Amino acid sequence: MQGSRVFFENAGGALTLKSVVESAHQYAAIPDNQGRDNPGSHELVRVISKAKDDMRAMMNASTGQFFVGESGTELLFRLIMNACLGVAPDGIVLGSTVEHPATRSACGRWSKISNNKHVIIPHDDAKGLVTAVDYAAHVTADTRVATILHTSPVTGMGMDVSAISAAIRAVSPDCFIIVDGIQHAAHGMIDIDEYDVDGYVISPYKMFSRHGYGLAWISDRLTALPHDSLAGGPEENWEMGTRDTGAYAALSEVADYLEWLGSQVSSDADRRGKFVAAGKAIHAHEKSLTDAMIHGTGNLPGLADMEKVHIIGGVENAAREGLVSVYVDGVASADVVTSLNAQGIRTHLRKADHYSGNILDPLGLDGCVRVSMCHYNSEHEVAQFLTVMKDISA
Repeated sequence: MQGSRVFFENAGGALTLKSVVESAHQYAAIPDNQGRDNPGSHELVRVISKAKDDMRAMMNASTGQFFVGESGTELLFRLIMNACLGVAPDGIVLGSTVEHPATRSACGRWSKISNNKHVIIPHDDAKGLVTAVDYAAHVTADTRVATILHTSPVTGMGMDVSAISAAIRAVSPDCFIIVDGIQHAAHGMIDIDEYDVDGYVISPYKMFSRHGYGLAWISDRLTALPHDSLAGGPEENWEMGTRDTGAYAALSEVADYLEWLGSQVSSDADRRGKFVAAGKAIHAHEKSLTDAMIHGTGNLPGLADMEKVHIIGGVENAAREGLVSVYVDGVASADVVTSLNAQGIRTHLRKADHYSGNILDPLGLDGCVRVSMCHYNSEHEVAQFLTVMKDISA
């Protein structure tokens, strides 16, 4: 254990709510199963139903269904698999080079099996973005499935999901659109109704919950596609086996926390309004932190002022969401991470491997230092980071 630290590794997993830790202990000790006619079982079912209602409000999904799976990666694979197998062959499965390998790998595998062609749109290497204009240049009437990365876990750049979805629907209105929202979830509001998509996946451990499960939302039309299920069971059921009630209870704890946070920054009495207010406040605070990190705070120079430091995605990039990735001339990124860690500042090395090579290889980099913040981080912590970085890059 390291003891006191500045935690700038939130993209690897956000801090866990104390209430989530407590509920995990509580539900792990309950022997009752769901679907039985007894008070304990009834309560478990109530907790699960409440959590799904909480997610519907938090993520603004008036239709469709929520369910949990093994992980965000597993759920992305499952949604993409069923979308590809549920459409006609000889069409297009459309994605981009900015996407996480979970999405690109699933599309590559299942487009081939379903006799569709996987078309990958190149992203802007310098900005770390893919735009609606990029999708519009590649989408065709026979685009059957499309995927969108909401926010990059390497650069922190957020894509305009609504605009990209609209560009796809303008040409292929019946396309199944699936979004990887894993990196974005903790850094601003989610508005599924606004996005007009068919699938949205998050990893709750990156949104103040715990490890061990992922959460997916799917539209009614994706729900209706053939999928793995128990013979004779409910046709709309996408969950396999007994559900972890504690996982659902943890989702309600996250929703309660964000609703409370919204009440601290807004007088809106509407529950959804509080979620929106919380998302806006989180985004605004994180922007103030990344601005301070890039441009400096107090008498400390920012990363942009350090001659040997280079910021991936550019100094001025409005798409940035709480994350700054850098490299330092003459100092291996692994050594930068080690030096920061020695001073109690937790960051992360992203290497040009199967996780991040799609971003780093075009830039000619073998690695970078990912500095990822969240709304509970402070400008004082940014100052501590800049003090160490000033020495490292001297």
